[in-house]
Amino acid sequence: MIRSPLMTVMTDAVMKASRSLKRDFGEIENLQVLAKGPGDFVSKADTKAEEIIRAALEKARPGYGFVMEESGVVQGTDESNRWHIDPLDGTHNFLRGIPHWNISVALERDNQFIAGVVYDAAKDELFIAEKGKGAYVNNRRMRVSGRREPAEMLIGMGVPHIGKGGHPLFLHELGAVMTRFANVRRMGSAALDIAYVAAGRMDAYWERGLNTWDFAAGAVMIREAGGTFGTLDGKQPTSAKDIICGNEVGEQSLRAALKSAG
Repeated sequence: MIRSPLMTVMTDAVMKASRSLKRDFGEIENLQVLAKGPGDFVSKADTKAEEIIRAALEKARPGYGFVMEESGVVQGTDESNRWHIDPLDGTHNFLRGIPHWNISVALERDNQFIAGVVYDAAKDELFIAEKGKGAYVNNRRMRVSGRREPAEMLIGMGVPHIGKGGHPLFLHELGAVMTRFANVRRMGSAALDIAYVAAGRMDAYWERGLNTWDFAAGAVMIREAGGTFGTLDGKQPTSAKDIICGNEVGEQSLRAALKSAG
């Protein structure tokens, strides 16, 4: 387990927000009878959780900047440090009562992601990582999988939703992946999927069109768990949209499959 002051600050903030979200998640079924209720309710749950996280982090680390899903970018007086926050990743799962969603918080320092927390509140799984200190899930050390044969690998992915675009490219890429790997999974939460790769539950993952709050925490986890994290758009991770990660062989094999479909 990581017991640094930084990790204590991050986990405390996430746990405070999780209590609010867990209460809200328990109300989703009752809201299904309302025409506009569920969507509006999720938006309010998002905003409330983000406010809780931001307040806790501002109190503990005054001057740090923020990159947030709901509130956008907030410049801090400390130009070296920025928090990347997704108060509710896996919103569609949350909305439908599917227990696969999370809170994600990461710290960027001098243009590098150095610490991350992903909390799956529904299953009470806490994934954490800090540069140089390892990666853990509920006090157990995480390592990427040791699989070396693509035909034995399970690949995670994100599917572009309606209105997002990129569907023709995705279908080409999916076709290339399905012919080389054992199987694929679409779970509905990028942050959790990447954490699963770090924990060895899946062997590699790719998705296009993300924001940093979707993958910043996971990027730290993958590297601290012995894997590789890269981009598909040639950008640095702190400004990338298209990402890829896995154990070394899995990431390389997945990258080759995607390239063949381009």
